[in-house]
Amino acid sequence: MPDRLVAPSILSADFARLGAQVDEVIAAGATVIHVDVMDGHFVPPITIGPIIVSALREHVGEAIDLDVHLMIERPERQVADFAKAGATGITIHAEATPHVLYALDAVRAGGCRAGLAVCPATPVTIFEEVRVDLALCMTVNPGWGGQPFIPSSPDKVRRIASVVGDDVPVMVDGGVTVKTAPECTAAGAAWFVAGSAIFGADDPASAYRAIAEAAGA
Repeated sequence: MPDRLVAPSILSADFARLGAQVDEVIAAGATVIHVDVMDGHFVPPITIGPIIVSALREHVGEAIDLDVHLMIERPERQVADFAKAGATGITIHAEATPHVLYALDAVRAGGCRAGLAVCPATPVTIFEEVRVDLALCMTVNPGWGGQPFIPSSPDKVRRIASVVGDDVPVMVDGGVTVKTAPECTAAGAAWFVAGSAIFGADDPASAYRAIAEAAGA
C-alpha cells in the first residue's frame, strides 16, 4: 500500500504569509503541499496560477512534492505551464474535459504524476477506463474551503480503492479533520488534503501533526 501522508492545502493559508506558513507545516513533517487552482468557470472562485507554483518551487526547493489540483475547464490546455512551473503531480477533473485520457497523457508528458479527481456525484467507474497515478475523491463539492465532510464519502473511497488497486494512492479532499481522517483511512485512503483544519488553526504545525496522527500517517 502507498505510504499515508497529509498534504496541507494552501487554499486556506494566509497569502500575505504564504512562504512562512508553508515553512511551518514542512517543519512539522509535511512532505507534500497541495495547490488548488480554480478558474472561475469549472468552479466559481478564482485562485492562483503557474506563477505561484513557480514561486513555491523556488521557495521549498526540490525535496518537497507540489501537488497541483486543477479545478479548471479543459485542463489539458494548461498542464504544460504548471509542469514547467515545478509541479510534481497534476490532478485533473474527470468532469472538466471531454478528453480525459489526452489530459492525463499531457500530464505525464510534462514529467508529472497524473491524478484524476471525481466530484461527489461522479460514478467511480471512470477509473475503470483510465490509468492513473493518483485517484482523488472529493469529499465535499469542489470550489470552497471549510465545507463539511460528506458522510457517504468513505463508501465512495472504498469503491475507488477497489477499482484502482493497491498500488495507486487514493486521496481525499474536503472536510478532512482529526474526526473524519480515521474513517477515510479505514476505507482505504492514503493521502489526505487538509486546508482550513490546518491553516485555519491557531497553530498550523500542531494541527498538521494531529491530523497526521489521526490518519495514521
